[in-house]
Amino acid sequence: MPLLARVILAATLLALFVIVLGAYVRLSDAGLGCPDWPGCYGRLVPPTASEAVAEANAAFPERAVEVAKAWKEQLHRYAASLLGLFIIAIAFLHRRHPGRPAGRIPLALVVLVIFQGLLGMWTVTLLLKPLVVTAHLLGGLTTLALLWWTLLTVRSAGVSARSGSVPATWLTVALAVLTVQIALGGWTSTNYAAWACGTTFPDCHGRFWPEMDFSAGFTLWHGLGIDYEFGILDTPARTAIHWAHRLFAVVTAVVLGVTALHLLRCNSRALRQIGAALLFLLALQLALGVSNVIFGLPLWAAVAHNGGAAALLLCLITGIHGATRLGREHSGS
Repeated sequence: MPLLARVILAATLLALFVIVLGAYVRLSDAGLGCPDWPGCYGRLVPPTASEAVAEANAAFPERAVEVAKAWKEQLHRYAASLLGLFIIAIAFLHRRHPGRPAGRIPLALVVLVIFQGLLGMWTVTLLLKPLVVTAHLLGGLTTLALLWWTLLTVRSAGVSARSGSVPATWLTVALAVLTVQIALGGWTSTNYAAWACGTTFPDCHGRFWPEMDFSAGFTLWHGLGIDYEFGILDTPARTAIHWAHRLFAVVTAVVLGVTALHLLRCNSRALRQIGAALLFLLALQLALGVSNVIFGLPLWAAVAHNGGAAALLLCLITGIHGATRLGREHSGS
């Protein structure tokens, strides 16, 4: 494997790790484990010694040091910073690669990772504002998707595709639907709405249309200076967010399920394998989503649910890349 491909693969795996670690940080309520940025209580390493903790508490009296949470948050920052260095290296190596097969995607990744850094800063300085945290999640998944697409492009450069049916439209629609569902999931998490229906499923506290306030639930901006840790919305607003995520999960399941079945009927063995993987990941993701409700949002299941969304995204990106290559092969034949 060429050096460029190896670096992109390492960056892709690191991006996936950063996304899952970010979910763990958020879901374990450690998003403000370090109340400042880019340091942690003014330090590169979170304070642990008693004297250092006392100094940090004096400097940040509004948020006492919780060592475990501080380490979670700072480790996530270290990993994200390392990912940024990898992406800069990819852009440099790609410029020297013959033909530059990925076009301007490496440069776009550099811009994106810089913006991700700003979102990471605003996540802290704006006190976990849901719009910022959700955008940060979507930016991370976009980074992962672009890295994976770049890897597939670099590795397949100069390789001819086998013939087969080309379900590019199905895959593109499925990707759009999945993106909306991921955004709804992020909005549910960042507004602490996962508990809105308790542990009742498939109903919500015995009702299939509970009391909901969609206007308040989907108000994107509530002003500055508000601490959003543990949420600020009332129960009807959180229920509206939670129920929207559940209802659109049905739409997502149908669209992705039909897409998987369509892939399984393709002449291309590679696309059939992607269809089988998509069907498996979809079933697993639905099981994790239900488990989050009926078992009271266990941390492992909630984090795995975030990882499952990333896995579904990568599966669809792989299918779109393969279908696009098949389409080019057909148009050139």
